Amino acid sequence: MMDRLREGANSIAIKIILGLIVLSFVFAGVGRYLVSGSNNAVAEVGSTKISRTEFEQAYQNERNRMQSQLGDYFSNLLADPSYVASFRRSVLDKMVNDVLLEQHAESLGLRISDEQVRQAIVDMPQFQSDGKFDQEIYQSALRRAGFTPDSFAGFLRSDLLRNQLLTAVQSSDFTLDGEVNAQAALFSQKREIRSITLATDDYAKKVQLSDDDLNAYYKSHEEDFMRPEQFKISYIELSADQLKQSVEVTDDEAEKYYQDHADQYSSKAQRKVSHILVNDEKQADTLLQQLKSGADFAKLAKENSQDPGSASDGGSLDWFEKGVMDPAFEEAAFALKNVGDLSGVVKSNFGYHIIKLDAVKSATVKPFSEVKDDVIASIRDERALDHFYQLQSELEKVAFESPDSLDEAAKTIQAKINTTDFVSLNDVPEVLRSAPVQKALGNPEVKNEGLNSSVIEVAPEDVVVVRIEESRPESLLPFDTVKDQVVGTLSKVKAEQQTQEIASEALTALEQGDQSVLEKHQLKFGKLTLIDRRSPLAQAVFAMKKPQDSQAVYGQTKDSQGNVVLVELAKIESTTDDQLAEQLGVQMQRLNRQQDLAGLLNILREQTDIEYYLATQ
Repeated sequence: MMDRLREGANSIAIKIILGLIVLSFVFAGVGRYLVSGSNNAVAEVGSTKISRTEFEQAYQNERNRMQSQLGDYFSNLLADPSYVASFRRSVLDKMVNDVLLEQHAESLGLRISDEQVRQAIVDMPQFQSDGKFDQEIYQSALRRAGFTPDSFAGFLRSDLLRNQLLTAVQSSDFTLDGEVNAQAALFSQKREIRSITLATDDYAKKVQLSDDDLNAYYKSHEEDFMRPEQFKISYIELSADQLKQSVEVTDDEAEKYYQDHADQYSSKAQRKVSHILVNDEKQADTLLQQLKSGADFAKLAKENSQDPGSASDGGSLDWFEKGVMDPAFEEAAFALKNVGDLSGVVKSNFGYHIIKLDAVKSATVKPFSEVKDDVIASIRDERALDHFYQLQSELEKVAFESPDSLDEAAKTIQAKINTTDFVSLNDVPEVLRSAPVQKALGNPEVKNEGLNSSVIEVAPEDVVVVRIEESRPESLLPFDTVKDQVVGTLSKVKAEQQTQEIASEALTALEQGDQSVLEKHQLKFGKLTLIDRRSPLAQAVFAMKKPQDSQAVYGQTKDSQGNVVLVELAKIESTTDDQLAEQLGVQMQRLNRQQDLAGLLNILREQTDIEYYLATQ
């Protein structure tokens, strides 16, 4: 789908239309969002302005990062305008914090040298291949991220400056051994207990209930026995994947497609070159003359080239094709014909190059037999998509023009009409569970008037049209229908009350040294067990008083199934865990650093004039 949109966007007609739209925005007063103006800042921090362009790029980068981590969950969050506003504000707040830290670092006299920036670039793993800096990867990554070498260097310099300040501030943090050991002792503490579980299900089986009990509970809890609003829903689905199954492709058609799209099944011509990069044009001219006089290229590159990634290898670069390197560099490299040929001095955004051709790879085309299956798959995809969009357009028209039935719409796309039994909106088939379909089923025209919905996208190249054939309102289910449910629910309620009463009675007696309640109900504590803070009972047990003079203490809680648990705490056992102490020390120091940073930013915000100009919705 995106390929079709991109193809359309590249047409001359679309470009003219977009140009007229942009001009209309400009003359209508909306142009300030599209072109630079005098008030293009989203925030001002002291004397530093954060531009709208910088903010939108930072927002998009953070949005992409969150999308890659959270997927559909994050997409659902973005459907909430209030969340989007909060998210955009958080991005802007971070940018403001970064500016505050940079300003403070500069006021303290901290600086980052060109050599530090250059070395940081060389050391970044994102720009390395086989453990070495790769100029091709570096340039390609910058282009994809929308950076020039200068703008990226500026971005990196600011980042290094902030880190220099943070290192200075946070390196002074420390934790005392006694503090860490005390926390470690607390966390590693264990407790020896015995317990009795009063299982609700066991007591529920013994509960005796009269018809009067059941009827009274049913009448007082009618909301628990309501049948939700239900519908009989009809729908038709149009999917590109389903259409692919009916697409037939002959060998002749596949071979013609292969010939028409040969570039998709071929590798491009490549060059392997060595280069010497310097910042001074006169130095480049001198080096070129030395090379023409027979000087060794690799030796001169090692001694003079200012490209840190290739100088140590005699200026050698990896294979590359057109569209990867700096345009001027690339043009000069591909103009060389024979291995060993030298270019003249070539000026690029990085400086002045002398290029030597080391090897050539010609373009190659994969044979049809090798890619035949891929070709057929591509044809099926394209034809199915074309057919899908054609049918979708027809479906939209027919579903609207014949709103009282899906018959005409189904005939138009040759689809089967699916009809459910009476179901609630929580029990509809999977294809109808998406938010847009649920919203359409609640639309008054669909829900109350029985009309067809509009065409709804449930997945890429997958749409449905729905209608409600019948509906029945929420209603109280008859007692006889839900009697078993009433019995089960009331039995559990009575059992919970009974176990709670027994536990409370037993606990009172145990605290007085009396075991008679346990004997009366045939209850007995289990074996002694040593538990730590990972135990399901830990929260309640570690909140109990400490035993005194070897006298056990008692308490009660509930387990994860809701059963009442009586607990006897016999003793507390303290242990030393050096590994835990080490981990806690690291965590405590990290927490201290976070608190230090938050405190510094609060002070800087109080001392600096900060203006927000952007409405973040």
